[in-house]
Amino acid sequence: MKDTRGEGSAGAAGSGAGAGSSPDKLSKSEKDQSWIPKIIKKRVCTTFVEDSFSNGALCQCGGARDAHASVALGDNFSTAIVNHWDSAQHSSEYPTDAFGELKFAGASKRHSYFLRLSWDTTPSMVYTLMTAHWGLPAPNLVVSVVGGEGTTKVKTWVREVLRQGLVKASQSTGAWILTGGLREGVGRCVGEAVRDHATAASSVSLNKVVALGITPWGLVCNREQLVNPQGSFPAKYYVENTSKDSCYLDNNYQAFLLVDDGSVGRRGGETGFRAKLEDYISHQRTGIWGSGSIDIPVLCMLISGDASILKRLDLSLKKSMPWLVLAGSGGLADFLSELLSSAPVAQSSSEGDSEAGPSVDLKDRVAERIKKYFPSEAKTDKLVERALSIYQNKDLITIYHGEQEGPNDFDTVLLKALVGASKQRVSVDSNPYNEELKLAVTWNRVDIARSELFNGDIQWRYKDLEDSMTDALINDKPQFVRLFTENGLNILEYLTYSRLECLYRSVADGTLLYQLLQRCLLERLGITAPVASSSSSADSPSKEAAENIQRALVTEISLFEVSGVLQLLMGDVCQPFYYDTLELKKISTKRRALKHASKVLHGNCFYRDRRCLFPWASLFIWAVLQNRSEMATFFWEMAGESVLSALSGCKILRELSKLEVETESKLSMKELANRFENLAHDVFSSCYRSNESRSFTLLIRKSPVWGGTTCLQMGMGADARLFFSHDGVQSLLSQIWWGDMKRNTEVWKLLLTFFCPILCYTDLISFRKQEDQQQEEEEKPNEDGLGRDSDSLYGTTVFSFSDIKHIETETDGIQTPSIRGVPHYRRPPQRPFIVSRWRQFWFAPVTSFLGNVLMYFLFLLLFAYVLLVDFKPPPPAGPAITEYVLYFWVFTIVCEEIRETFFLGTMPLHQRIRVYIEDVWSKCDLTAITLFIAGLICRMFEWSYGFGRQILCVDYMVFTLRLIHIFAIHKQLGPKIIIVGKMMKDIFFFLFFLGVWLMAYGVANQALIYSYDPRLDRIFRRVFYRPYLHIFGQIPVEEMDVGKDWDMPCTDNVTLINNGAEPCRTLYSNWLVVILLVVYLLVTNILLINLLIAMFSYTFSEVQANSDIYWKFQRYNLIVQYHSRPSLAPPFIILSHLNLFIKRTIRKVPSVKILHFVLQLKGKAANRLMTWETIQKEDFLTAQSKIQKSSDSERLKRMSVKVDNVLKHVTESRDFDHRLRALENEMEYCSNALSWIVDTLAQSSTFKPPRPPPTLRDTIIHSSSST
Repeated sequence: MKDTRGEGSAGAAGSGAGAGSSPDKLSKSEKDQSWIPKIIKKRVCTTFVEDSFSNGALCQCGGARDAHASVALGDNFSTAIVNHWDSAQHSSEYPTDAFGELKFAGASKRHSYFLRLSWDTTPSMVYTLMTAHWGLPAPNLVVSVVGGEGTTKVKTWVREVLRQGLVKASQSTGAWILTGGLREGVGRCVGEAVRDHATAASSVSLNKVVALGITPWGLVCNREQLVNPQGSFPAKYYVENTSKDSCYLDNNYQAFLLVDDGSVGRRGGETGFRAKLEDYISHQRTGIWGSGSIDIPVLCMLISGDASILKRLDLSLKKSMPWLVLAGSGGLADFLSELLSSAPVAQSSSEGDSEAGPSVDLKDRVAERIKKYFPSEAKTDKLVERALSIYQNKDLITIYHGEQEGPNDFDTVLLKALVGASKQRVSVDSNPYNEELKLAVTWNRVDIARSELFNGDIQWRYKDLEDSMTDALINDKPQFVRLFTENGLNILEYLTYSRLECLYRSVADGTLLYQLLQRCLLERLGITAPVASSSSSADSPSKEAAENIQRALVTEISLFEVSGVLQLLMGDVCQPFYYDTLELKKISTKRRALKHASKVLHGNCFYRDRRCLFPWASLFIWAVLQNRSEMATFFWEMAGESVLSALSGCKILRELSKLEVETESKLSMKELANRFENLAHDVFSSCYRSNESRSFTLLIRKSPVWGGTTCLQMGMGADARLFFSHDGVQSLLSQIWWGDMKRNTEVWKLLLTFFCPILCYTDLISFRKQEDQQQEEEEKPNEDGLGRDSDSLYGTTVFSFSDIKHIETETDGIQTPSIRGVPHYRRPPQRPFIVSRWRQFWFAPVTSFLGNVLMYFLFLLLFAYVLLVDFKPPPPAGPAITEYVLYFWVFTIVCEEIRETFFLGTMPLHQRIRVYIEDVWSKCDLTAITLFIAGLICRMFEWSYGFGRQILCVDYMVFTLRLIHIFAIHKQLGPKIIIVGKMMKDIFFFLFFLGVWLMAYGVANQALIYSYDPRLDRIFRRVFYRPYLHIFGQIPVEEMDVGKDWDMPCTDNVTLINNGAEPCRTLYSNWLVVILLVVYLLVTNILLINLLIAMFSYTFSEVQANSDIYWKFQRYNLIVQYHSRPSLAPPFIILSHLNLFIKRTIRKVPSVKILHFVLQLKGKAANRLMTWETIQKEDFLTAQSKIQKSSDSERLKRMSVKVDNVLKHVTESRDFDHRLRALENEMEYCSNALSWIVDTLAQSSTFKPPRPPPTLRDTIIHSSSST
């Protein structure tokens, strides 16, 4: 007793020491589990109760007398002698001294967890320890294997059921398997099966099966190796004689619960705790953080077993715990199988009295079978009562004949066993198949659901699928979402705004979407603390309070927070989402939107009961924000506007990848973004092949689903270079670029017409004929869209710049369909030929571009002339008139930059500024203008005149470099400009290496040649500038080699040197200067220069393949820029600015040209375009499906399924053979019995038959004649 108490106190002290020691000495696992001894206890026998079979040497607990401090005798009259040991009375609790991680010596398996605990420990505490601290995944199913322990020999077919049935089914469902965890009997078989499946399984499914061993502490061999009061991390455990069954722990289990009742070497001490743990788990929810729709199913599986298990079986059945009995495994399993299969026959005569109590005949049969299977049991009356009580709950027991049925469909057997038990608990009104469906969803077994539940035999109602649909969405089970959608679930009825908010509230903690939603929520609630601050202060005492606040805030997430997240990700191309639903459409500022949203959300929130306007698109956004690949792909297939939806998913994912910190998540987001970009490209290819004009309309159609954006705008925002490289997109851009002129017009014709505008009325430049345009526009269907296939059904896509107002008017005409459903066009009056041809030429973007290029060259010539020839002194002597012209020219350029930045587009002001600053060439413009203003100011004063001229000279270089962007439109120069931009990055790396060598050589060379030279200007020239010139061959040999004569006068006088005289060279170290020069030239001219060439070659070869794609992508920005610019170039653009100011500010005429890239369709025109796009998408998906099915992998899968079906039929035919043999045996018995009856009657003298008995031959002849 003293030793034991000492051990317990040492455990407490050790835990305290472990908790109080320095963090450097403690591992993370030890710090996380240092609290265990304070809460979890062990049991130690403290009272010696003599075992009569050991001659007083042992206690009934199994321990020796020396290990006990007190002996239980009796009172003075010897009337109450203690003759039975009880753990609750004769043992005491102490802090546990065995917990932590377990490493099996000689095994390469990962560490297992173990814990010694008392039999009365609270199961909730243990379950939390296993899931939260040990990191075991929460189960979707718990299978508790009972029986088959000790020296029981496991049959071969039972091993196959465990290997191919139980473990394989558990792996597909994510289950926990509970056994004894020892290297004996069934526990060893389960461990080996888990090991084999873990070896063959992928790393993703490796942790899906958790083998958990629950065994008595006193039964474990070498348990003293696990004892450490401070915990073992890990404890080394040695197993001896691994080939035979023994009571050593099995190294194939992930965790061990060593239940301690104070006994040593006794079995059954863990039974009570194991039953309580199973009952507790059965009341926990499945799914992510308990988000499932059902409790975790727990199934007890009986293999063999002795009579002592009857008590546990009876108690668990009374708690509605389902059992699966393996008939033919021996022992109790065979007893129950025979009892439940034959008892109904014996009771069929008294069926009406079955509820009152079992019949006498049934009791007799049970007693006979107990004597048959358990002949060594003396107290059979209690066993009979237990068996009869079990029979009353026979509906919870499923008999599995594994020897006949085989292990292949064991997962279906498990599912049906659980469903059969759950049917006893469901209400009368509910669908009896609901529980089976929920279990199939929980296990993610869509194959079982498709074959058993959705085969056409069951009529599913909407309310039956509603909860399972939510479960499948939250827990990322897209195959079930697809299955429910195909079998009667109406997404329009299902997805309300309230349920959409619930889906966003179920987002996992710690994900990027969760952090963004929390940030928007805290902003609405007025909490200034950022969301990420709580995670950074993990060790602060207020961490739990902060977590509780965040959990409470999850329920406050609404559509306003979702809109805020989407605004953050897509605000540069889309209008705010869900503002119509929240009645925020007319509110422009963010502050007012916050106030109004808070007011709406604190009210009754009537919007939550309404159906979602675009359900598939909303679910697509929800899935993309969580980076769920398969789910998002399915929702994209179901949503409309497939091209724009794919580009939107690409945009969201690429913006999220910029905010994501984890590398793996970032890569998966980028991969999914590329996948959606490829989908957009492929679907648009299908559309472009089908109809070119409709595909153009598809690109510029304004979408009501995606915040009023278009495919071109979304593709630009998503950086979808592959999409922009498509021929269809480039064809549309070329059509916009050239306007009404033909695309093959030579540049010299444009230049000639530009300088001589009268030539636009000649045939020098070919224009599209007005009659052709009118003919295209007048092609309309006759009867509600039937008849001729016309582009007018899909909006006007004729990009005529002769009269932009006409296009806008025709677009308005589409929005007001006529009575018969045909779009009604209001024809504006046609302009005269002189005016229309003039506008056709001068309003084309290519003409605007040509004018800007020519005027920009003139601007550079004027700038150069001013700097070189006509740069006058400061006022009053200057500036010259040409310089004033230059100032005005730059002023008009600044006005155009201001117009493009602040007065163009529909984005908010802060987004326009952000987009402007992010552009590289905008930064170049800003730098050039800033330098020009600084140089202008400095040149106006005498003291800074020279510095101002220097700034203007540098500014001229910046303005000249701006030509690179202008010529990016050229098909040959554009890709090369991109390659040059990529090579600039290589130069910076080269300059870094060069600078290192330059610094090293320059300093050493200067110090070796000149012993003393205090002038900084000479030092910097000789340390940096002169070694740089060495690279290009400019080496002053006379100065560096003392063997050469040097004409420069020099001195060694320090005073003269300080006054600026040239110092003389040092002679004694000159040999080292020559060596350093040779090494320096070798490294720089050979090594570094060739390295730079190799880097350029690699960059060129890598970028050349994609440079065309990059150029086509950048071409869009240039076309939009010059399309939105006025026709006149600076400095004459000031006239266009005055005209725009009068039209927009004074006359209030809205802009039309700004909307030229946006075409708004409504009514039938929009529906028909969407229908056509959907058909093209379905054709594309069908073609992709055919390609996938024709692949070798899919063929192998189909072949394997067919082989499995053949094997299944062969197994069924074997079953039929068994039945036929049994039927033949019964027929033979009946035939013999009838022959005996016939012989008896023939020999009897009671009556005389009219004819002799028939023979077999007579029967055959009679039957043949009758036929």
